[in-house]
Amino acid sequence: MAPITPHQISKTNFGFNNTYISLRATTKIGCLLLLSILLGCNNSLEPVTPEEENLTDDEIVELGDAALMYRNNCGGCHGQDLGSFVERDWTYGNSQEDVIQSITDGYADNGMPAYGSALSVQEIEDLTNYILTEIEGKTKAMLEEENPDLSGLITSDDLTFRVETITDDIPGIPWGIEQLPTGEILVTERGGGLYLINTDKQMSEVSGVPSVSSQGQGGLLDVLIHPDFESNGLVYLSYSRINPDNASQRTTAVARGRLDGNNLVDVENIFTALPYLNSGHHFGSRLVFDNNGYLYVSVGDRGNRDAYPQELDNAHGKIHRVHDDGQIPTDNPFYNTPGAITSIFTYGTRNPQGMTLHPETGALWEGEHGPQGGDEINILEAGDNNGWPVISYGINYDGTTFTDLTELDGMEQPVYYWTPSIAPCGMTFVSSDFYGNWKNDLFVSSLKFEYLHRLVMNGNEVVGHEQLLEGIGRVRDAQMGTDGYLYIVVEGPGRLIRLVPEQ
Repeated sequence: MAPITPHQISKTNFGFNNTYISLRATTKIGCLLLLSILLGCNNSLEPVTPEEENLTDDEIVELGDAALMYRNNCGGCHGQDLGSFVERDWTYGNSQEDVIQSITDGYADNGMPAYGSALSVQEIEDLTNYILTEIEGKTKAMLEEENPDLSGLITSDDLTFRVETITDDIPGIPWGIEQLPTGEILVTERGGGLYLINTDKQMSEVSGVPSVSSQGQGGLLDVLIHPDFESNGLVYLSYSRINPDNASQRTTAVARGRLDGNNLVDVENIFTALPYLNSGHHFGSRLVFDNNGYLYVSVGDRGNRDAYPQELDNAHGKIHRVHDDGQIPTDNPFYNTPGAITSIFTYGTRNPQGMTLHPETGALWEGEHGPQGGDEINILEAGDNNGWPVISYGINYDGTTFTDLTELDGMEQPVYYWTPSIAPCGMTFVSSDFYGNWKNDLFVSSLKFEYLHRLVMNGNEVVGHEQLLEGIGRVRDAQMGTDGYLYIVVEGPGRLIRLVPEQ
């Protein structure tokens, strides 16, 4: 079992190039890592060691500068295997000039940062040539053949298990999963499809899904069933909704409908995060019911870091609490605050793509997709200010800082944070007795490094960590099923799998 490493506990600021330099950076790779800091291409506050990147010294040198720049800047969003560039329609063009412009200037409204101030003209050209050369002639099928062989038994620190594929035919980008009491599983696909996979592993599309805006990071996001689903059949969907009065604007919304066979009927919108914005990123969004029947909705800051998360007069950069029909509980922390959005439960959040309940305490835990460095795990209590962007362990994508503070009175500290970033998405606690020593540990999906990250827990304290299923693809969600098994959904190809312990 891997112990907590020093960079996850404390930092020393040497004031070099506005970044943090680890005391334990080794001389063997010091030159290369120092170069990556100077280039602004390291997706963390510290130099990335071979242990953190799961690379040997020789492998890091073999990658070369352009590949390392891609790995640390681009891989978190576009896949370490460049999978999102293969067999795709390029929104902004795929010529060398187009790609250079995209990297240099970015497209802020769709979540693409600008690297023109972090990388030189030559470095951007090298990165562009690397991308275009690596994908030339490749197909999705070829990328799938390169996936690691995860057949047979897999031995972790505390458990031997096997991977069972439920389906690898989910189109597009799967996002959320939810198992029904019948054992059937609902899967959302960001492009707007909702799929029902039966116990014979046959998949069919569910009709009646509300119209979504799938531009940028938006689309059909999370799925959740009502605690009394067996009686009422209610299904909840979070998605990016187009402003009915302005087609260029969208926001995070929640709809609910009743599942009738392969159809959603009586669909109604029960929550809308206002105001609508032109931005195409940081929608959040996860859905969770607590043990008292309240529904929680996570909403990102929509890329408006300095405008919304710390203000209570808007719904962005917040966690919201509502009744199952969208009505606002009168005991919400800001219900009687003049000018406040009354559904707010906590605030000061960047892009909360993970949320789950602790199986024993019932506490609400949130996973925060941070900037460059500073991914967080937080325990949420009514009225909490989680600090974004006033305090953070992260920096801007171009290597500059936006705050010098990592703590401040009145703002909550994370239970755990990652530097370098792992680009976390869905997460869940293992609550089943099937998994032995994994019980009550927290499992977090990693988009950037394409693995399932196990946080070994002692109560609310992280005492160790382990990386599972390395290279499996961009893990979007991890959920405990009603049958007691741990399920994950992965991009490239769209796969739903479950982890089956060896008896």
